[in-house]
This record gives sequence, structure tokens and C-alpha cells, in this order.
Amino acid sequence: MSKTALCIGINNYPGTHMDLQGCVNDAADWSQVLTARGFAVTTLLDATATKAAMVTAMSALIAGGVAGDSLVITFSGHGTYQPDADGDEADGLDEALCPHDIQTRGEALVDDEIRAIFAARKPGVRVLLIADSCHSGTVSRAAPAEPEADAPRPRFLPMGNWLPAARVTPVSVVPGAVSPFAGVLLKQHGDLLLSGCKEGPNNYSYDAKIAGRYNGAFTYYALKTLKSLPAGATYADWHAAIGAYLPSASYPQSPRILGSSAARRQPVFA
Repeated sequence: MSKTALCIGINNYPGTHMDLQGCVNDAADWSQVLTARGFAVTTLLDATATKAAMVTAMSALIAGGVAGDSLVITFSGHGTYQPDADGDEADGLDEALCPHDIQTRGEALVDDEIRAIFAARKPGVRVLLIADSCHSGTVSRAAPAEPEADAPRPRFLPMGNWLPAARVTPVSVVPGAVSPFAGVLLKQHGDLLLSGCKEGPNNYSYDAKIAGRYNGAFTYYALKTLKSLPAGATYADWHAAIGAYLPSASYPQSPRILGSSAARRQPVFA
């Protein structure tokens, strides 16, 4: 059995006026922890995390896995939505991840594309997805972020900050939105999703400054609690430990775990 990981962190979103500050740190922190636990890790950071590069790296990770292998993908950056093009979304919107070149190229990495990438996996390959971003909201455009502000900042990029005006769909509420990763999980193979917040309107993962350093609030507390887990602790144990810190008054987000009960009972990063 081999263990392989891909860690993506994007702070810089040219042309959107919505840069973040903790995502590259997140990716570096996940990479360090996973390497120490025996994973071969590839990272994509800022300008290297274009849509094309993300598709290529995810596809290579999935293609390289064989039965019994453990694959981990972490993503820290903006989530977004866009008008559904093929009619498979009840709310008329595709949820998506935001690559570095989302505005300059004009394309997000939508849930349909992620699903197609994961459909190519071989039987018996287990995947853990860690998403420190959010994929739904209640506004069409967000105000420019203040680069030096220390206040928590949602990791959500509304359509109006990257899509041409003619393609923006007015949105007040996004009912039933789901993480773009949720639909690619194969429960029979023990897949898991750990995400920084619940799905649906007004649920956000926050970019934050904690102890003088920028991180995602979810990533910070996930790694903090990971250090104190006893030997043999499960993913369910880990999720419960994170819940002692989030939600909080500063970071009103509720981390979520998705997967079968058997998958939740697996030892962390085994």
C-alpha cells in the first residue's frame, strides 16, 4: 500500500480583489504533517495552482492509485458557484473550487469536472478530501478585501468577482448547495470528506490570523487537535476534537465529516 497526497493553497487571485492570506500556509502545514506520516506529497501554491495544473495534478494522483492505496487531497482557497450548464443541479448552480487563474482565464473547477476526474479511479483506492473553503453564499459580488485587515474573511468568491456581468445570475439564497467534493466520494471504498463548514447559505470557512500567523481557522484547529490525538484515534475522534474549538465566537463555522460509519472509524492517516 502506498500513500500519496496533493496539497493546494491559493492566496493570490489576480483581478478579483479578493486575495486571501492563510491558504499557502495551510498547504505547507498539511504537506509537512502528511510527509511526516509517510505520504509522498505534491504541492500547488498560488501561481502554480492554475485550473489546468489542478486538473493535471488531481488526474495524476487518481490515475496512480491502485487497490489498497491511500490518497489525500487538501484544498485551501476560495470556493464559488456558477450557473449550471447541463441542468443537473436543483438550485441551478454548479459549486466549484477557485483556481489561481479563475478571473484571468474565466473558469472555475466545477463539481462536474471533479466528479469526472474521480470516476477514473481504480477499485479499492481510498480518498480523503480536506476542504478548507466554502462553496455557497448569499451575495452576487463581495466588496474588495482589505489586504492588511486581521478580521476573519470568508473563503468564498461570489460570481460577480470573476464572471463577466452577462453571465452572473442574481442570487439571494443558494438552497441545497453541496461541496463539489461530496459527490465524488465512494462510500464503499471508505472515502471521507473533512470540510471547514456546513453546506448551504451563510456557512463559511474563514481565513484568519491566529497566534500572529495566517491560516484557515479549520486547518489551524485540525492540526492543533491532530497533535494531541492518542494512538489509534479515528477520523470520528478527530472531528469531535475539532468540534471543541469550532464553531466559536470569532469563527462561526461548523466543520463537517462525510463518509460511511466504517470510514469514520478508520485510524487517522493510516
